Amino acid sequence: MSQTRSTGIFTIQQVSDVTGLSKQVIRKWEERYEIVQPERLENGYRVYREKDVNALLKVKTLSEKGFSIKQAVEMIKKEPENVESFFIADQPEFRNFNDYVIQLLEKGSHCDEVELNLILQQAYHQLGLEVFISKVIIPFLHEVGGRWERDEWDEYQEAVSSMSVRDYLIQIRKTFQIRDDAPLVIGACLPDEHHELPMHIVLLQFMLRGWKTVLIGASPAPGAIESLVQKLKPKIVLLSASTTLPFEKDSKLIRRLDQFASEQEQTTFYLGGMGSHLYLKEKKLKSIHISKDLEQIINTK
Repeated sequence: MSQTRSTGIFTIQQVSDVTGLSKQVIRKWEERYEIVQPERLENGYRVYREKDVNALLKVKTLSEKGFSIKQAVEMIKKEPENVESFFIADQPEFRNFNDYVIQLLEKGSHCDEVELNLILQQAYHQLGLEVFISKVIIPFLHEVGGRWERDEWDEYQEAVSSMSVRDYLIQIRKTFQIRDDAPLVIGACLPDEHHELPMHIVLLQFMLRGWKTVLIGASPAPGAIESLVQKLKPKIVLLSASTTLPFEKDSKLIRRLDQFASEQEQTTFYLGGMGSHLYLKEKKLKSIHISKDLEQIINTK
């Protein structure tokens, strides 16, 4: 719906798709609580703006946390600053979804790959890479993951949305211009780790700061990381494990990599991701630096 992308308005069906609220519930909340005040077109149809969608999403989220609908609406109307603080503290990825995130959620709910790609293209070219990642990609992926965990989306909806983002980020990395003499960072998922999207995002953020990047994708073969590091001799190696599966499948994996890292004097190794954080907890490695969030490393380099 290219018209919607250019005007920033949404039909009630689109708002229903984005919020997961039925059209009947949306109308009920409008009439009973006046939480949103949609505009009316000449043909009588309701149209909603970005602020309306965000207001409905916040009421829904607050109600899921135990507030009544009336309480949630009053909080949003009378204490907007406190509500914003609540979401920033409790759900740091949920500020106010911008128009692009709302569009992506609507198309993702329908598994519309073509439209997802078109919206990603428009957002990237309009916002630039840094804002595109921080204000569109990260909030969208957080919400996609949340909807899957809450059983609001099925596996296919989650997979199509995530894969569309992954494929588009790969396109960006292939065409991004970096100096030949730029320092090199290698990003690698651990064997049996299939969540490569976080690494795509981190490597793009390194590219914004002038680094060349190489990605070893999901679940590389044993020895692939060591072999590529020896061949390319990067300045930094980023290792990622979103789950604990790599460590459970091979209990000697991390010690072997730590020993390898100790032998690479010109390369600094980092290990991040929730899986590594949960598995290692208070354990210390000899040469690999543990970081819960690999993105934090970027600001120190």
